[in-house]
Amino acid sequence: MSNSENIQEKGVSRTQVVAALGLIIDPELGINIVDMGLLYSADIDEPGKSILINLTLSSRGCPMGAAILGGAENILKSYFPLYIIEVQLVWEPAWAPEFISEEGRQLLD
Repeated sequence: MSNSENIQEKGVSRTQVVAALGLIIDPELGINIVDMGLLYSADIDEPGKSILINLTLSSRGCPMGAAILGGAENILKSYFPLYIIEVQLVWEPAWAPEFISEEGRQLLD
């Protein structure tokens, strides 16, 4: 049995989803999208076997937006193949540099 099948038999936690998304690096700043503050919510519906992610981008004209959104969808489908994955792009609240985590700030220094 693969590790992802074992996880899915027990159910998926928000921590697991956030950890998977933490593997996606914002190519402009070189830190992951979680520490960047781009992840606004991660909702898991166990009975419906679905995961809904709300992400934002650092700007509406972000040249890497499609890559970040596609990366989020692809990594979640890879880690949780038995779940329906939905990644939504949201703009409210508008992203601000203050959303970067302390860990992310240390990586930028």
